[in-house]
Order: sequence, then structure tokens, then C-alpha cells
Amino acid sequence: MEKSLVSVFLLIIAVAHTLAKDATTKDGKRDTKEDKDTKIKLPQTLSRGWGDYLIWTQTYEEALFKAKSNNKPIMIIHHLEDCPHSQALKKVFSEHKEIQKLAEKFVLLNLVYETTDKHLSPDGQYVPRILFVDPSLTVRADITGRYSNRLYAYEPSDIPLLYSNMQKALKLLKTEL
Repeated sequence: MEKSLVSVFLLIIAVAHTLAKDATTKDGKRDTKEDKDTKIKLPQTLSRGWGDYLIWTQTYEEALFKAKSNNKPIMIIHHLEDCPHSQALKKVFSEHKEIQKLAEKFVLLNLVYETTDKHLSPDGQYVPRILFVDPSLTVRADITGRYSNRLYAYEPSDIPLLYSNMQKALKLLKTEL
């Protein structure tokens, strides 16, 4: 009886020691189950990180329909997930409270691919670029950023200009219709 209790006790100690021991990789980093659980990616939403509390459309055609039926302008953001310029602009855009509030007045679409509509790339296909389309489905080519070689490009430091252009897109909507 005493031998079996000692055996069970030693077995419990061995199992506890094995469970408590951190598994490490060759480079010395911890590789615990907790770390693996925290690295789980959440499902991708239509916002793609540009504003999770905003309503985003899935396709350009859906955005055109919603703009016409709701009499709202469209704001189209062309970007790439692995582009550092797009990522920097996304971070500033999503953290800017006034832009997030103003964005509620638009039909929003962010694209990680090019559309077949050539009106959405009037001066070339580059990222990030932001274009506005009014409810009459006219691309607002006159609402541009500060660069002459990439008219619709914005950088994180251009957020005040982007905010101003968003306001301009809404004002044009009221004065033209």
C-alpha cells in the first residue's frame, strides 16, 4: 500500500512538473499554450481596420446603389494590407474621432483590389488613395490631396486635409442637388 502511494505521489509530481515547465523554441522564446491562444486572428470584417463601428459596403456596385438610394456620397479607400503607407494611414484614420464621426455620413467602401471602372483611377493605380463619388454617381475628381503626381493620395500627416475634403464632399452634395 505504501509503495503504491509513493508511486502515485511521484507520478503526480512528474506530471505537475511537466505541465508547469515552459516549452521553449530553439531561439529561446516561450511557446506556451496561452501564447498560441492570444495569437488567434479574429475574422476579417468589411472595415479591414478602417473603422469597425462604421457601416461598410462589400462591393463598388453595392456602394453605388446605396449612394443613389440614400442620397449619400461614397468615400472609396484603395489600399493594400501589406503596404506600410496604407497601414499608417489606416491607423490614423481609425483613431481620429472626428473623421470616424464624419464618415458615418458617407457610403463607405475600402478596396484591396482594383475595380474595372477606370473612373476610380483617373491618375493611376496606387495606394493608398481616397476618392469621393456623389449620389449622381459622378466621381469627384476635383476633391484631391496635396500631391501633384498622386492627386488622391493621403499620408497620416494629411488627416486635416482629408477631413476638410470629406466636409467638401458633403457640402458639394448639398449645393449641387
